[in-house]
Amino acid sequence: MKILYITYDGILEPLGQSQVLAYQEKLATKFEIFLFSYEKPRDLSNTDLFSSIQKRVFQSNIKWIFHKYHKFPSLFSTFYDLFVGIIHCSYLVWRYEIKIIHARSYPPALIALVLKKLFRIKFLFDMRGFWADERVDGEIWQKDSLIFKATKALEKSFILNADHIVSLTHAAVNEIDKFPYIDCSLLNITVISTCVDLEKFSSKAHTSELDTFTLGYLGTVGTWYLFEETVKAFRVMLTLKPNTKILIINKGEHDYIQSTLENYQIPAATFKIIAANHSDVPKLIQTMDAAIFFLKPFFSKQAAAPTKLGELLASGVPSLTNEGVGDMAKILKESNAGIAIASFEEEDMQKGVSDLIALTQEDDIIPKCRRAAERNFALSDGISDYEKIYNNLLE
Repeated sequence: MKILYITYDGILEPLGQSQVLAYQEKLATKFEIFLFSYEKPRDLSNTDLFSSIQKRVFQSNIKWIFHKYHKFPSLFSTFYDLFVGIIHCSYLVWRYEIKIIHARSYPPALIALVLKKLFRIKFLFDMRGFWADERVDGEIWQKDSLIFKATKALEKSFILNADHIVSLTHAAVNEIDKFPYIDCSLLNITVISTCVDLEKFSSKAHTSELDTFTLGYLGTVGTWYLFEETVKAFRVMLTLKPNTKILIINKGEHDYIQSTLENYQIPAATFKIIAANHSDVPKLIQTMDAAIFFLKPFFSKQAAAPTKLGELLASGVPSLTNEGVGDMAKILKESNAGIAIASFEEEDMQKGVSDLIALTQEDDIIPKCRRAAERNFALSDGISDYEKIYNNLLE
């Protein structure tokens, strides 16, 4: 059977490789997959990257169709991209008799909704999060703006018209259940978190020697992430465990990271900032004894499932994070594979850092983290869930 997968995130991006292509190349062994993506110009200009992804797609028998992603001017460029998407995807559905449209997040969902009305095909709404609320929480839109209200109206239409819905978290499903226009028990909804290839992110063999300790930070420091609070926690760790160093893996924000560390008088000898390709991340994580990241606990983050948590746990690395974000705190508490603090007050920060240090000293911490990843973030389970959804929609 033929399925059209639409993503506004490019598969040339690390997120697209881990959270789109990794699923679809496995599903393509059982379904005929048409993958429609929007690729950023800087990624398209990277010939080595483009060639390697093109090779993966070809080997998977996926039919990859892409358009250039436009960013400026923001609103009009998005409308243009969606208009082009509706036209091109309509042709694909008509030409190849596609039966299911799998829309990843809200902009592709608008394309899918139009095509569902035109061709009476099945619509899988892969929410990924509360997109309109994210725009408000990220101070991109105002809550009383017309664009926010229009997008929330579209969200209602997506939820009511979708033949199946996928949510990243159980916390988000609980919030959807509060929406006044729907009884959540009447929805066909499945929770599939951001999954991790457990073969690629393998568990490290052992903890570091006692005279060394590496705290890791992986990914961006902007928008949703509280990097200053991270630095404060690292400063607490230096008082409790002076031999600690922090390894920060990040692209494009090194100047801000450096200045923030200097503003908090973090000694230069205790931190290292590097950029890395996604393919290098598994080995770098294995050098960490523990990891740290904090997110702003906004309403929209109830639907968030940071990919890094699964990658860290799969590698046997416990994390210090915060409550109020998706299912993270619940997963870490139930598995005892990390610490989630309730606030960023000094007392909570001190206890959180102290508890993390104690956790890393437990003999079974590595297998405990690995088991948590296997239970909650296994790519094989995610693929199996999508396969079941596709088959049910085709019945």
